[in-house]
Amino acid sequence: MGATNILDRLYARIGLLNGVETEFVHSCDVANAGVLFSLAALLSNGLLDSIEDYFKLPPGYYTIQQIFLVIAFLALCRIKTYEQLRYCAPGEWGKILGIDRLPEVKTLRNKIGILSDQQNAESWSVALCKKWMESNTASAGILCVDGHTRVYHGSQTKLPRHYVARERLCHRATVDYWVNAMDGKPFFCVNQVVDHGLLDVLRREIIPALQRDVPSQPDAEQLNLNPYLHRFTVIFDREGYSPAFMLEMKVQRIAIITYHKFPQEDWDCAEFAEYTSVDKITGITKVLQLAERGTQLSNGLWIREIRCMKADGHQSSILSTDYISDLMVVALELFSRWSQENYFKYMRENYSLDRLIDYKTEQIPETTKVVNPEYRSITSKVRSTAAKLARLKVAFSDVELTGDIEPQQVESYTQKKADLQQRIEERNR
Repeated sequence: MGATNILDRLYARIGLLNGVETEFVHSCDVANAGVLFSLAALLSNGLLDSIEDYFKLPPGYYTIQQIFLVIAFLALCRIKTYEQLRYCAPGEWGKILGIDRLPEVKTLRNKIGILSDQQNAESWSVALCKKWMESNTASAGILCVDGHTRVYHGSQTKLPRHYVARERLCHRATVDYWVNAMDGKPFFCVNQVVDHGLLDVLRREIIPALQRDVPSQPDAEQLNLNPYLHRFTVIFDREGYSPAFMLEMKVQRIAIITYHKFPQEDWDCAEFAEYTSVDKITGITKVLQLAERGTQLSNGLWIREIRCMKADGHQSSILSTDYISDLMVVALELFSRWSQENYFKYMRENYSLDRLIDYKTEQIPETTKVVNPEYRSITSKVRSTAAKLARLKVAFSDVELTGDIEPQQVESYTQKKADLQQRIEERNR
């Protein structure tokens, strides 16, 4: 039922034991024991690799490996908060972990607090990211970048407002910019409390990190021999559309794939041809109607524009500075970014991706650029006045004489028009 290893707990209490040994025993009908099938996958993904180099725990009953496994197993069993452990059988969970019982909620929180205070989680995450990229160099060379808003409904602080597409509303939230492989596998994310947009995060944090960590990049000699060769490919949606940014990345030999934010008129249907390809990830055969032209952007940069025509005649415009890959490959790479959207949806529903990690607040540095609150207030008043003015203009245009023209009716009509005209002039002033 609970703490049966009393002797070792006593030794840990008086400081004579630094972590109890994990020992599995023969058991029947253990709830949630199927999670042990995931242990091999967790270890192969580096859950316990070199954690002693980044984290330390003071002497106690539970080892750092056991704490990490507890957190991973709880997540896989869809136990989204530690408080829910109060409704779980601690002895049953102890059998899964190879110890007598699961840590108490208070104990687990204290251990996680100690690990968090060491400020090494980001370094450990970077090491894991490198391991994942090196294990699949082909996947690491094509990366999807997108932002995900985490809404905050509390009252401890007033976070900046962000548009939440899934709710079609503006909420106070932070933004996480995720970097995923084409199959949706996450590499890392960058959290922005004060968000200046995708392009700013790409320039300051994501691109420098990728230049440092993406494996199997061509060397300087290979780049010199082939002027069209690129280091790796970054894919994002229309939020990152910028001719200036595309030129910057071309100079750095980084390929960009995105949607055209301002496509011109549709192309002639005669330009399109049928292309067939087998998706390397899903194995599904895909057939697309594609056409390609060279397009010059506003800053003079020539890039590839690929159009994909659907059955209803709608044309999606794709821009790319990948001058080597086949147009079918470029189209499939852009459309694969939906795996990232599916990842967000799955993580929200199953792993509480939107849940706040903690409720601590901290001061924003004075050097951080934010929108002036007075500007927001004045802009709000301007919009309100403009809306009222528009309604008055509509009312003014609707005033008209109907039926027989009588002197009394004409005077009333004239007075009403004059009143509305006066109110419009006041609004304009």
